[in-house]
Amino acid sequence: MSITPYPDIDELLQSLLDQIQHILKTKLRGLYLYGSLVTGDFDRDISDIDLVAVLASDVDNTDFARLQKMHHDFAAAHPTWDDRIEVAYLSADALKTFRSQLSKMAAISPGEPFNLKDAGRDWLINWWVVREKGVTLFGPPPTTFIDPISKEEFLQVVQDHIKYWLEWVYQMERRPSQAYVILTMCRALYAFHNGAQVSKRQAAQWVQERYPQWAPLIREALVWRAAWQDKDVDHAATLPAAVSFVHFAASEILPK
Repeated sequence: MSITPYPDIDELLQSLLDQIQHILKTKLRGLYLYGSLVTGDFDRDISDIDLVAVLASDVDNTDFARLQKMHHDFAAAHPTWDDRIEVAYLSADALKTFRSQLSKMAAISPGEPFNLKDAGRDWLINWWVVREKGVTLFGPPPTTFIDPISKEEFLQVVQDHIKYWLEWVYQMERRPSQAYVILTMCRALYAFHNGAQVSKRQAAQWVQERYPQWAPLIREALVWRAAWQDKDVDHAATLPAAVSFVHFAASEILPK
């Protein structure tokens, strides 16, 4: 497998695919890579690896237990990537009906253990990236499972996410989380004006040029993101700036 510019990550992806196939067998219909490894600006020190596995049917109890153990063992075997692998497992039917109904999805993501959750229209931006930019590791092209997503749908979900962040931002008590919020708002601003999703760093550069008054904060957020392990940090001191930026983004994106 030669997918990324990094031979060791290609080996990692092949190992994940082999183990997922061993567990799910013919139930696995497709496995797709998306996120910064395909949109650009992947950082070996801090970026995640994002995957979506399309299944013939929902994850059942046996699948869940075996996948949970696999992810636990995989993290132990690859400590550098512990808490940096994000995989969503959902049925092909769920991807066809996500606009109109919630479906069960098994997922693991940074800061979140392997779990079951409801996935619906709120995942539209992820599925847009998979459809438009995803790299096939196994199965047919992602367009087989994900119908076209209109610009109007895309922008509506961007607006919906902004509404949620107006509340969620106050829960971002730690500085790395605040950096995540600020850079997520950069992506939202870029998406709203350009109708597409790009990497956090690409969006940050675009926002700094378009809104220079926020450039110092965005530069700081990029530093905070890289220095996520720093311990001697006054987290409370930086929260007001993150809150202000979320409110600014909302003023630009939400209808007046």
